[in-house]
Amino acid sequence: MSAERLFTFRNPWFAAGVGITGAMVVLSLVVGFVLLPYATTSSQFASLWDAICSAAGVPRTSAVSESPKPTIVTSDVVMDSQMFGAPDTRSVGRGATLAMQCAICHGSNRQGQVDTPNLEGQPAAAIYKQLRDFKATARANAIMSPFAVKLSEQDMLDIAAYYSYLPRQPGSHPDSAVEAPPIVARGMPMRNIPTCSSCHSTTSGKLGTPWLEGQSAVYIQAQLQAFASGTRRNDISQQMRNIARHMTSQEMNEAARYYAARP
Repeated sequence: MSAERLFTFRNPWFAAGVGITGAMVVLSLVVGFVLLPYATTSSQFASLWDAICSAAGVPRTSAVSESPKPTIVTSDVVMDSQMFGAPDTRSVGRGATLAMQCAICHGSNRQGQVDTPNLEGQPAAAIYKQLRDFKATARANAIMSPFAVKLSEQDMLDIAAYYSYLPRQPGSHPDSAVEAPPIVARGMPMRNIPTCSSCHSTTSGKLGTPWLEGQSAVYIQAQLQAFASGTRRNDISQQMRNIARHMTSQEMNEAARYYAARP
């Protein structure tokens, strides 16, 4: 039998071999490029072409992920010193009416309220920023978030004006004998931690930051831990998150106890 007669489709064995080989190739392509990609549980495809591209390792533009990454909202509040001048009596009056809803947690008679901040005498910019962040979901709280979402821009300005107009209340556990720990007095330059007073001073603090003297140690420590873990992220440019991540638990506790003891 000559070679010419062997490799011809007239030869039934050669034709059968080519047919079987071709069928196996087609079946492999269908399984590898269509069935297996569609069987993947982590993705879904908008078309057959997306499934084929996925199996071939080619980037797809129309593929849709079943579990999209959640959108993280960060603070976008923009303020300037001219926004918060001398308190307007009408704004303070409107704020006092709105703040009646806040008194149960932020009122002057706060015995036992260790998990909420003292707002009396806080800078108007600091209160306004937090309300804006709660409204925009840049900061989340089961009580504050539903309250803030209903506030208008003027409402937030009025509440901020009211609380900044009130005199500061003394701390719950004042103790002038408590000395400032190193993390507060000097910071930790080698870990990029500045002194706390560079932003939280009672006289020349950074715009939009609260004063800490007399606040509850439980509240201050909880916020430091939230910044460190990333569960609180409404600090602009991640300033507090970068600081808190480099603080030890002991330093957080010392700073919180020191500020709680301030008169």
